[in-house]
Amino acid sequence: MQNHYSSHYWPNIKLATPVVLAQAGQMLVNVADTVMVGQVGTIPLAAASFANSIFINVLVLGMGISFALTPLVGKAYGAKNKDECAYWFQQGMYANVIIGVLLSLVAGAIALAMPFMGQEAGVVEEAIPYYILLILSILPLQVFNNYKQFAEGLSNTKIAMIITIGGNLLNVALNYVFIYGHFGVPAMGVVGAGIGTLASRIVMAIMFVFVSYRVRLFKEYRGIHVSQFSASAFKRIWKLGLPIGLQSVIEVFAFSLGSIMMGWINAVSLAAHQIVLSMASLTYMMSSGLASATTIKVSIFRGKKDYPSLKHSAFASLHLVVMFMTIMSFLFVSMRYFLPSLFVDEVEVIKTAAGLMLVAGIFQIFDGIQVVTLGILRGLEDVVMPVIGAGIAYWLISLPIGYLTAFVFEAGPIGIWVGYLSGLASAGVFLLWRFRMLYKKRYGL
Repeated sequence: MQNHYSSHYWPNIKLATPVVLAQAGQMLVNVADTVMVGQVGTIPLAAASFANSIFINVLVLGMGISFALTPLVGKAYGAKNKDECAYWFQQGMYANVIIGVLLSLVAGAIALAMPFMGQEAGVVEEAIPYYILLILSILPLQVFNNYKQFAEGLSNTKIAMIITIGGNLLNVALNYVFIYGHFGVPAMGVVGAGIGTLASRIVMAIMFVFVSYRVRLFKEYRGIHVSQFSASAFKRIWKLGLPIGLQSVIEVFAFSLGSIMMGWINAVSLAAHQIVLSMASLTYMMSSGLASATTIKVSIFRGKKDYPSLKHSAFASLHLVVMFMTIMSFLFVSMRYFLPSLFVDEVEVIKTAAGLMLVAGIFQIFDGIQVVTLGILRGLEDVVMPVIGAGIAYWLISLPIGYLTAFVFEAGPIGIWVGYLSGLASAGVFLLWRFRMLYKKRYGL
């Protein structure tokens, strides 16, 4: 049985590596903002944390909806149906532009409520302008996501990786100019980070459009008749993508509420929380890259009707993510004081962050299992039950345990992260059970 799995390890790694770099690259935009803003002071860092903790919900909802394109294109690609592949790219673009506009309007409405979320006045004052710049980046990001998910459905994961890395380098360069004030530009602090993020995301979208006219991968699909907007296609993308997005929002919203609760304690706890969350989010997005590659593999094997390979490829990815997250867990625990010191110099923030790193190290493996299993289920177009499971794991288990531990039992910041651990463990166990049950029911192999 091991031979069945081993034949999928390297293909999965080869496909996943560019996705991992691209996915991690998108999160590195926030990490770069956090590191560079952290050098300005605790209040700007807390402001970036507050704004990002809200915006990340909008970001992952948009990304999640765009993920619907990968299994649709992947299944058509596995069945060697080029017309259908092109059709879903075109309909995906219609859908993602519409969704980008809607999300921008919703995010703008949320900005009006930010002064009433219990944060310090100085934090809110600096967070709102930064948040507005992030809102402006939604539409170009949705255009980029449409190209990215289409290319990945065709098993090409390198293009998005290259463009994302380029976008990150541009973001860091612009941060250097606008945050600190160089080359005649005034120092703008956290607002400068927002300008860098917005500009880099616009350039990333433009670059993918440009590349689509230069790379052979897209040429054979570009000549196919352009379809008009289809309400039924939009409905299918929405029906498949919305649960994917909502599942992500449910998880991220739990973490965002944790950020808000951290602000109830003090700015030091919020700053420490943002530092550790940035690192945990990075390992999550790397695992999420493997999950996306697994979605591609599962979708293609479905199109080929090769169900044994589907199962073996899925479990090979689970083996890989457990191994990777075990290593990350060791690094989080053993370097819990050193890693936060890369973000800030303040001793109290580093000490608080070190305690959170211990809990983050423990939940790494559960986090990896739940995200890769989600990728498997998306490839099977099973998206409703994961939403229900996530709601139970994060809202009925994670948040209540976190609140009780932190405030009732007075464990402080670490109590909120104990809640995170409980939710991730519950989600990982449930999703793995769901995959095993669903596969047996559908294919009986």
